[in-house]
Amino acid sequence: MARTQAADYDQKRSMIVEKAAELFARFGFRGASVSDLAQACETSKSLIYHYYPSKEDVLYAVMASHIDQLVEDAAAALQDEGDARIKLGRLIHAFMRHYVGAAERQKILLNELDNLPDDKRRIIVEKQRGIIADVQSLLEAIDPSLARDKKRARVKTMLLFGTINWTHTWFDPAGPVSPNDVADMALEFVLPG
Repeated sequence: MARTQAADYDQKRSMIVEKAAELFARFGFRGASVSDLAQACETSKSLIYHYYPSKEDVLYAVMASHIDQLVEDAAAALQDEGDARIKLGRLIHAFMRHYVGAAERQKILLNELDNLPDDKRRIIVEKQRGIIADVQSLLEAIDPSLARDKKRARVKTMLLFGTINWTHTWFDPAGPVSPNDVADMALEFVLPG
C-alpha cells in the first residue's frame, strides 16, 4: 500500500528550502552541511532526506523557486497591454520587487550554479536564457538599431541585468531609495531618450 503524504508535506518542504537559502547564502553550498540544515530546521538529517533525496536537490529547489518566480514575472509583464517600453518597465520593476524579498536566493542563483548536477543546471540555465531573450527582444523593439546589431543588443541586455542582478550586495530595503527608484534608474541607464 502506498504511503500517504503528511498534511503539512508542502509546508515542511518550503521550510527546508527557506532555511537552506539562508544557510547557502551565508556559508555557500559547500560550507553548509545537511547536518547544519537539519539543525536550522530543528529536525533530523533523515527527515531532510525524506523530503529531498540529496543536498543538490535542496539547492535546485532553492534556485528553482527563485527562477520560476522571475519567469512568472517576465510572462506577466509581457502579457499585459502596452508597448515594449511599458512592458520592459513592468518587468524590471517586478524583478526589483522580487529581488528585495529574495536576496538570499538571488545570491545563490548567481553564485552556486556550478554545484548543481548537469541536468538540473541545464534547466536553470534554460530559464535564465529565456528571460534574457525576452528582455533583449523588448530592448530591440524599443531601439530598432539593436535589432540590426545582435551583439550590441546582447551587451545592452547584459548591462541591464548587471545593473539589477547584484543589488542584493548593496541595496538596503529600509534605505532612502525604493526598489521602484532603482528599477527606474536601471531603465534610464539602458533606454534611449
